[in-house]
Amino acid sequence: MIQIARLEGFFHVARTGGYARAARAFPYPITQPAIHQQVKKLEAELGTRLLERVAKDRMQLTPAGRHLFAFIAPFFDGLPAVVRALESDTYGGRLHIDAANLVLRDLVPGWVRRIKRRVPHAEIQLREFGGTNVDRLRHGEADLLVSYLPLLPPDMEGKRVAMLHGHIVVPRGHRLASRKRVGLKDLHGETFVAYHPELLAGQLQRHALAEAGAIPDRRYGATFCCAAGRDRRPPATGAATPVVPGAEVGRPRATRTAR
Repeated sequence: MIQIARLEGFFHVARTGGYARAARAFPYPITQPAIHQQVKKLEAELGTRLLERVAKDRMQLTPAGRHLFAFIAPFFDGLPAVVRALESDTYGGRLHIDAANLVLRDLVPGWVRRIKRRVPHAEIQLREFGGTNVDRLRHGEADLLVSYLPLLPPDMEGKRVAMLHGHIVVPRGHRLASRKRVGLKDLHGETFVAYHPELLAGQLQRHALAEAGAIPDRRYGATFCCAAGRDRRPPATGAATPVVPGAEVGRPRATRTAR
């Protein structure tokens, strides 16, 4: 096993071009003979010359030395900055977040801003998540998954961070537009725009309608329900009633009629 102290001595000699200059460049007190011993022991351990003298106070890398230096230089060059970050508690890191489309749109931006204020150097990578497959989280490819799961796998831990509330959107002249309260059973016989049937949200929606005894006259699967804008406008034809999601920490506080 190569000792890191020997690599450090070799690095500073290679970086500065000499033993005397290397001793001055060390981050802690060390003598020139001590550095010379580090390099000689490293060469003996590897069985090859790493440095050769080209002048009285000048050393240069051999081909083997250049190969080793190219490998270790990024570590030793970056080490002082890492130490400063650790000492001042300002180091960042990389966070991989998988989240559903709506969560990415409505919730994650605020979370990211708070993380960046607290840890400015953090690198955050976002990925859209759909379905119920949690293998990326299980295999360490994602650090956090934010979505609705009907069943939490036994090897996972979960926490509720928000509620998704359905919003029934109708044209202003629709028969339901003037009502203060509208339930799913009121959609019986309506032309209904729903989540795409292949999505988990579409399955939950159909189940909720069936439990409420609401049988739409026609049902259209549309992706816009998953990525609806904040205005939540109904289809341009005004001929269908969608239920679109809204991510809120509490309950919806306002009832609005779409124009």
